[in-house]
Amino acid sequence: MAQPHRPGEFDLIARYFAPLAAGEAGAFGLTDDAAVLIPSPGCSIVATADAMVAGVHFLPDDPPDLIARKLLRVNLSDLAAMGARPRAYLLTTAFPAAIDDAWLAAFAEGLAADQAEFGIHLLGGDTVSTPGPLTLSLTALGEARDGAVLRRSGAKPGDTVYVTGTIGDAALGLDSLRGHLGGLGPRQTEYLAGRYRLPQPRTPCGPRLLGLAHAALDVSDGLVGDLGHICKASGLAAVIEAARVPTSEAADEALAADPELLTRILTGGDDYELLFTAPPDAAAAVAALGAELGLAITAIGRCEAGQGVRAVDRDGAVLDGLGEGGWRHG
Repeated sequence: MAQPHRPGEFDLIARYFAPLAAGEAGAFGLTDDAAVLIPSPGCSIVATADAMVAGVHFLPDDPPDLIARKLLRVNLSDLAAMGARPRAYLLTTAFPAAIDDAWLAAFAEGLAADQAEFGIHLLGGDTVSTPGPLTLSLTALGEARDGAVLRRSGAKPGDTVYVTGTIGDAALGLDSLRGHLGGLGPRQTEYLAGRYRLPQPRTPCGPRLLGLAHAALDVSDGLVGDLGHICKASGLAAVIEAARVPTSEAADEALAADPELLTRILTGGDDYELLFTAPPDAAAAVAALGAELGLAITAIGRCEAGQGVRAVDRDGAVLDGLGEGGWRHG
């Protein structure tokens, strides 16, 4: 059987990746060993990196354009959680032999679409071959004015816990794609799968939380687990009121058919919503920000003295079986 056609490294870069760098002068058309990035006046650079491996972070048969966009967006979500504005990114790819020209073209098209949406450009990176699964790594660079960022360690007892958007969709979407979630119609199944494959980084919201929120991160490892990260960094505890956690119509339908899915919703990852704490007197400002951005921002609990996270039902009873919650990286 003939091997799939794929250009050599330098042709691959020139054909698919150099056009993605055209809008950033310091990338030099990807013709040099490194790039130069000059921050905007009064700004500091904020950097983050995430890797994705086929079969672990995405399904091997996911569309290549969506793989590219998810790779970029999970990093932009980290920048949003720090209150930074996206600026540029670096990309490293390890392609197995099965990756061909058509796959590469679709992958590059996905990156180009999101570059246009989020106003960023490729700075450089590396591309190699691998006998193992498709492996991708992206480093996103953002800007924070005066070096001011949101961190996990600033939460205070009495703070209200907020989350953007809806929670649990991505985990249920992955379950659906794997054939582990039944009883939903095509529209709901498609919606949940889309939430897993194409997260929506809250880049307009993150920088607006500076001066409003005390602590923040994005929900990548699961709501309970990620709130636990804030609690550990801040040296306090938190309570989640499960009935107040915002869920989508599709998730509600799945939950109505199987109430046990509540644990999956509270602990599943990949939502990439912003989770933050703010003082009680910021409630009106938070509501106004959500209205201005057209973004649901929901109060779901509170911070208090102590350690760890507990979720409670409508009667205040602690929900069992959640553990520490969240995805554990190997």
